[in-house]
Amino acid sequence: MLSGQGSTLLSGVNAIIGILSAIQLWLVAASLEALYSNDLVTPQVALVASVVLALVNALLCRHALSFDRRRQDERRRASSPRRVRSGGAS
Repeated sequence: MLSGQGSTLLSGVNAIIGILSAIQLWLVAASLEALYSNDLVTPQVALVASVVLALVNALLCRHALSFDRRRQDERRRASSPRRVRSGGAS
């Protein structure tokens, strides 16, 4: 059953997304500092790293949203009464 592990998984994914976002902010700060000191290589490396982190964040968000959607579907199926088809042979 997905609902037992759902909150733990979503909390972990959200924590990782938050950490990666903080790293991206640090990369922006390092890039600006490098630009102020006339270093043109560091911002390029930071751009590549930031793009990779953005892709990882997007994949994690996608995974979390699809997991949450499956969890909600499971809850709906568990709470809705099952309908029995009448197999009326005429």
